[in-house]
Amino acid sequence: MALITIGKKKEQKPAPRQARFEGLSPSNEISPYREQSFFPTQLKRHIYEKLMERLDISENALESKNIQLLRTRAEREIQAVLEEENIPPEKWSTLSRQVLEEVFEMGPLGNLLVDERITEIMVNGHESVYVEVEGRLHKTDLSFISEGTLLAIIQRIVSAVNRRVDESSPYVDARLPDGSRVNVILPPLSLSGPCLTIRKFSRKKLSPEDLLEKGTLTLDALEYLQRVVRSRANIVVGGGTGTGKTTFLNMLSSFIPDGERIITIEDSAELRIAKPHVVSLESRPPNIEGKGEVTIRDLVRNSLRMRPDRIIVGECRGGETLDMLQAMNTGHNGSMTTAHANSPRDLLNRLETMALFAGVDLPIRAIREQIAAAVDVIVFLFRDSDGKRRVSHITELTGIQDLTILHQDIFRYSYERGVLERTGVRSKYER
Repeated sequence: MALITIGKKKEQKPAPRQARFEGLSPSNEISPYREQSFFPTQLKRHIYEKLMERLDISENALESKNIQLLRTRAEREIQAVLEEENIPPEKWSTLSRQVLEEVFEMGPLGNLLVDERITEIMVNGHESVYVEVEGRLHKTDLSFISEGTLLAIIQRIVSAVNRRVDESSPYVDARLPDGSRVNVILPPLSLSGPCLTIRKFSRKKLSPEDLLEKGTLTLDALEYLQRVVRSRANIVVGGGTGTGKTTFLNMLSSFIPDGERIITIEDSAELRIAKPHVVSLESRPPNIEGKGEVTIRDLVRNSLRMRPDRIIVGECRGGETLDMLQAMNTGHNGSMTTAHANSPRDLLNRLETMALFAGVDLPIRAIREQIAAAVDVIVFLFRDSDGKRRVSHITELTGIQDLTILHQDIFRYSYERGVLERTGVRSKYER
């Protein structure tokens, strides 16, 4: 089968400099930074404090007043402060913009969010910002004026998507309008100050050709997976955090025939299924009174009444695993999901453990029989020492014997040769 389209006081005048990432040469700097000249944090903090004394720019004020009018007034006040502090006029524009961006926008996060090379942003308190670029972490020179401004930006982010985070509910998961995934955790749970993690949503949907070019897998393995998806095998994509499970699931979905009805179910909608008949469902957390929660498990059970040809669950984490297995065993072949694990064998153990979270009094034998009957193929991903995401195993389940789920590797990554290779075991999908 052919593969689908492969083919103060005075400023001490620090030398202005671009933000750089440790370990990267100047030619590899992240851009754009929109004239990201840096000034001492204490200078910006002093200007910010003076501004707060002169104007009411609390979050309540920002919600109730004309933002543009308030921003214009703030800009005038900042210029007055700069003049009082004898800051050279040529510095006014950049200093004013940096303070205004932190008060009214996303502050130092703004440039990071638009930079397509950055895949993840990690804020560990107001003085420490890291980014992930091409699978590697780099510390930036960026910081926030104060913990207060960081908290205000966090509130701006979560309130825009109708979520809340405060002392009574000090952590939250949310999704930005562009699909990026956000996690926030506050003191006292975080001893490092407010922590914000943003996993950016790629505007470009990776195609099979892209994964081939990146070395994630080989053409032979890709053609095998196309055959498996077309044969309506049930697939679980496993791997550790940040190994690209959701991205890989998106790629696998490209092999689904156009005429099928697909139901996707996620905590935070990240899947982008480029097919004509897709219904996307998203779970909902409880409201401030602790009511109104809709779980992944609720949605999986509801999806069975929606006449799906395939069900795709973004990630199985708990009791919904049992419902997913039952769906796979009751005529919804070709379904897919992801799960965290350290190896294909560990993934089977994880599925068993998560099925027990459903609270149904089933013997271990029954659960293992469900897994052996429901899951056809496991694709396991890992992140190499160079930061690249690769497929380490493609494994078929072959049955159960003496309470042991039997499986065989069709492809396995060779660490010696640095390539995904066939094991020589013949696949049931190629006979």
